[in-house]
Amino acid sequence: MKPFRTVVILLVLLLLGVLASQWLATTNRDLGEVFVRFAGYDLHTNVPRALLSLALLGAAFWVAWRLLSLPFRAWGRYRRKQARARLIEGLEALHAGHWQKAGKVLERAAEDEEVGTIARVAAIRAADAAGDTATATRHLDALAVRAPASHALVVAERALASGQPAQALSVLDAPAVQPLPPRGLALRAEALAATAHAGEAYGLLGALRQQQALTAPALDALEIRLATQSLREAADANVLADRWETLTKPLRNQPPVVAAYAERAASLRWEDAAARSIENALDVHWDESLAALYGRLPIGKLDSRRASAQRWLQTHPASPAVLVTLARLARQQGQWMQAQEFLHRALAQGAGAEAWEEMGDGFAAAGDDALAQQCYGNALKAARGESTRALPGRDLRQKIHDEAVVEERDEHGLPRLRG
Repeated sequence: MKPFRTVVILLVLLLLGVLASQWLATTNRDLGEVFVRFAGYDLHTNVPRALLSLALLGAAFWVAWRLLSLPFRAWGRYRRKQARARLIEGLEALHAGHWQKAGKVLERAAEDEEVGTIARVAAIRAADAAGDTATATRHLDALAVRAPASHALVVAERALASGQPAQALSVLDAPAVQPLPPRGLALRAEALAATAHAGEAYGLLGALRQQQALTAPALDALEIRLATQSLREAADANVLADRWETLTKPLRNQPPVVAAYAERAASLRWEDAAARSIENALDVHWDESLAALYGRLPIGKLDSRRASAQRWLQTHPASPAVLVTLARLARQQGQWMQAQEFLHRALAQGAGAEAWEEMGDGFAAAGDDALAQQCYGNALKAARGESTRALPGRDLRQKIHDEAVVEERDEHGLPRLRG
């Protein structure tokens, strides 16, 4: 198509030149004169003819150049076509798991300027898959010269895979690879999280979302993970409060995030904040793991926490987590018999190892080592998914009472457990 278009353009120019020559030959107006003396020859003509001659001479030189360079251009097109064919063949071999074949074909494709970068990257993956460290290093060195940004991405990805996030950060923060592409931003966020800088990684989420570096579900999962880790990494209460306030309201209701904040606040002796965060989250959306954590928090406030758990039990009477939490709080208040009742109800509602372990702790504190050992054994069995042994001393009436959920209504019209 291109040669045909070139011929048409030349014919049109030639026709225009002929028409212009005829017009100049028939006109008698003063169009100016041009005198040229070159190598002993004198040339005399008017200005339009001189301009037309220059245009025709330029066209002749252009046609001559195109004809002379035609073999070289044809050879270049052939080499590019061959390089693309090798790239396709190499990628197919890499996808099929033919590492040696893929490496050889991709190395030949890497000699081309157009496809060389992606061919080098694929050749590195083939060498890594084949365990050929020397070949991978050689390709990495060549890639560093040709495409520093692509080299940084490959090195960072390999460093993260081998557990060296500091090296990944070093190459990604180099001035020569800035600004980072979307893939680079995602790798940098992972490297920061792996080096205990989740707070800084969390700050990259806006750029990741803007550049659509990850799918929406993957980005949401990364946001929850980074928020959780950044809260656990908070050095003091002020940093913890600042990071908590920067989170969006929906994120502050996510169970992993709330759990991280509550546990870190409890470890910093910020008891009110720890308890309140779980209470607010459970009022918005019920979650069994948070209900269980509420009882495990190493804080005081036993009366208020037990009152909140009693309120949740009215709206979630079959919740094993609330029953275990109530049992744990009751035992800490010295009410072991009532704690036992809560634990038996929790086990009847499907509670597992945590309930058995709590019951074992209670029997051990009460001095009943035999029952404590049996409870601890049941906890191990429940954790492994095995069947547990019933405790002695529970008659049929008590077992039926544990398993029955008999509802009645309080003054607010909410269901609650009788007894």
